[in-house]
Amino acid sequence: MMRTANPTLRSDTFTGFAYTSVDGVMTVQGTVNKTAILLILTAISAGWTWSLWDPANPAAVMPYVWAGALGGFIVAMVTVFKKTWAPFSAPLYALLEGLFLGAISAMMEMQFAGIVFQAVCLTFGTLLGLLLAYKSGLIRATENFKLGIVAATGGIALVYLVSIVLGFFGMSIPLIHENGMVGIGFSLVVVVIAALNLVLDFDFIEAGAAHRAPKYMEWYGAFGLMVTLVWLYIEILRLLAKMRSRD
Repeated sequence: MMRTANPTLRSDTFTGFAYTSVDGVMTVQGTVNKTAILLILTAISAGWTWSLWDPANPAAVMPYVWAGALGGFIVAMVTVFKKTWAPFSAPLYALLEGLFLGAISAMMEMQFAGIVFQAVCLTFGTLLGLLLAYKSGLIRATENFKLGIVAATGGIALVYLVSIVLGFFGMSIPLIHENGMVGIGFSLVVVVIAALNLVLDFDFIEAGAAHRAPKYMEWYGAFGLMVTLVWLYIEILRLLAKMRSRD
């Protein structure tokens, strides 16, 4: 049974497909092409909110931050349950996430010059490095590997959930959100786990192509990969901010 920590790519996603037409089935190359389209859409909307950022009036971009974050979450949930909508919902998700990422990135750039360029380079460098390692067989998505990443991702999600709940009461989990060694170490672990989720996503997309899933699943596979990339970028940005704030 396939496992993936990415909630958008579950083990039963490709169950029941039995297609024979080459033109009508999911392919790895098709998924790569769709992922490139989603990245371009994200960059376009991110560039727009970035251009709107005004340090004298930061509240001006907050509506786009909330629209991107909440709208992206809602569209993601719809896509998970309505996979046939992925050709339309995945691009919408990319645009909404771009609104959020552009505004957040502009805020971080004002505090730490050059941090966004570093985070983008590290995100895509990690993507390329892990893809090469996966294709070469250096990293294999074995069942034990998958189970470990799933467990680690679930643990991180639980920590973040507890942090959100505590935040409503004016409290927080000590140390992990600070720029001390514990906080940096925690962020580094999260970045590693987020990165390793990419390996599971690669494996899952290949499995979808092998199962001859319908063509629209290329958009769904690209959407799932984007979810991981967005998470990885945010975590890298957070790690770099903690490290830079110690200078």
